[in-house]
Amino acid sequence: MQKGRDMHTRFIFITGGVLSSLGKGVASSSLAHLLKICHFKVDILKIDPYINIDPGTLSPFEHGEVFVTADGSETDLDIGHYERFLNKNFSKENNFTTGQIYLSVIEKERQGKYLGKTIQVIPHIVDEIKERILKLGQGKDFLIVEVGGTVGDIEGMVYLEAIRELKNTLGSVQVANIHVTLVPFIATSQELKTKPTQHSIIELRRLGVSANIILARCAQDLGADLKAKIASSCDVCVENVIQAKDAPSIYACPSNYLQEGLLKALFAHFSMKASLDQRELQIWEDLVHNILSPQRTISIAFVGKYTHLSESYKSYLESMVCVGAHLQVKVEVVFINSEELELKEGESLEQLKQRVALKMQGMQGVLVPGGFGGRGVEGMIQAITHARENKMPFLGVCLGAQLMVVEFAREVLGLKGAHSLEFKQDTPYKVIDLLQTQENTTLKGSSMRLGTHKITLKENSILAKAYNTLEIEERHRHRYTINKSYLKDYEQHGLKVMGQSVDTNGQVVIEAMALEKYPFYVGVQYHPEFTSRLIAPNPLLKAFVQACM
Repeated sequence: MQKGRDMHTRFIFITGGVLSSLGKGVASSSLAHLLKICHFKVDILKIDPYINIDPGTLSPFEHGEVFVTADGSETDLDIGHYERFLNKNFSKENNFTTGQIYLSVIEKERQGKYLGKTIQVIPHIVDEIKERILKLGQGKDFLIVEVGGTVGDIEGMVYLEAIRELKNTLGSVQVANIHVTLVPFIATSQELKTKPTQHSIIELRRLGVSANIILARCAQDLGADLKAKIASSCDVCVENVIQAKDAPSIYACPSNYLQEGLLKALFAHFSMKASLDQRELQIWEDLVHNILSPQRTISIAFVGKYTHLSESYKSYLESMVCVGAHLQVKVEVVFINSEELELKEGESLEQLKQRVALKMQGMQGVLVPGGFGGRGVEGMIQAITHARENKMPFLGVCLGAQLMVVEFAREVLGLKGAHSLEFKQDTPYKVIDLLQTQENTTLKGSSMRLGTHKITLKENSILAKAYNTLEIEERHRHRYTINKSYLKDYEQHGLKVMGQSVDTNGQVVIEAMALEKYPFYVGVQYHPEFTSRLIAPNPLLKAFVQACM
């Protein structure tokens, strides 16, 4: 591996200060997008300071969505932003955690690779971090490294030390530090305050890292005076204080940063010049225009288990924006907590149906997403029943598709008590069963059927028409599958298989089912939201939204 000044790669480290959730992922994605349309070869790395090996076993309420990459890695939701902005696949190499770093070092120690040395944070942990950064940077013009967390967190100090050492090794000609910070607006005094930014920069310096560019998040225009104040107190030139004002859409951020001079400041730091591909820039800006100025609005009922935290469904939400940009429609996703649709004590089934119908008023479609555990499942089934009985456009994804089958078995075939083995071990009708490859699995982390699998679609089916092909590749994250024992009964009543794949052990897996003679009533085992980008929205999601229009 090339090291030090032998590499031509320029490394851009993006850190955050003051508080979390400032949008470092969007900032990284936006900058990468701008560099890409300058025809540079650019990659992004997300570093997560937690001890977990990956977010796969974390609660959605704790960490938000788990984004599954094509190679089957369970990664941070920011990887989804990277893919949507750059329109390319990322992999396990683009996201690592402190847990992975320590595990790797400990495994090397057990193998005797450190020749009896005492293993310490410095140099061994820091060297492991630097090695991974340098390895991913090979062959790239730019590597953007987003450091999770906030400057000052004890968990992140080792990464700042790695940045400091890389800066010393490579020099400023190859390393730039961009610090994302907050300039809060105080409503009572009607003014913006720069003191949090100043203190964040002081903390960053204390740890040996200096910011070259400051990306200042704000709700109001900074103005020349505040930019000058930040520049003076934080030891950067005023041109390197970039206003990152709240935008009506995250997809407007690249153009906003371009207008504010982010690329100009970055190229000045690296003593280089480049020009944007105006055609590619215009394509992006036209789509952003469609997002901001839609011709109409539709509402889709999103019936899920984790609706208290919208970040749990980040890719679903963004995929609707991406589809809407191409159809010139605003897709309003209306969250409905599935537990609210369950039978209450003393309530009759008819009263429940009326309550569900009231919740669904004004909705043009229903989407039931994936999830784990039995909580809220019966509410999801009630939503599916309402969609089927009223011929509303319906899409079930992963668990949503499985529950579509459960509902059909119960309400159409009359198999009372039909359920998924995941939720009821003694169900008389096991319409959803465990995958054969999962039968002897005991570990929870990274042990599901994950990543991209090839799927064969039924000719002339609603899916084949949506994708305009009979062979597709989509991403998965599941342990359970539709039991093929009941397929003949389903098909006799109109619910037919529209897609299937072959698992690693040769087991045929049902990937898609749909009700014939319905406008759109589809369930898919895979996750179309993971492959939807602004430039290229997922065809199935696009077909679903079109059916709702």
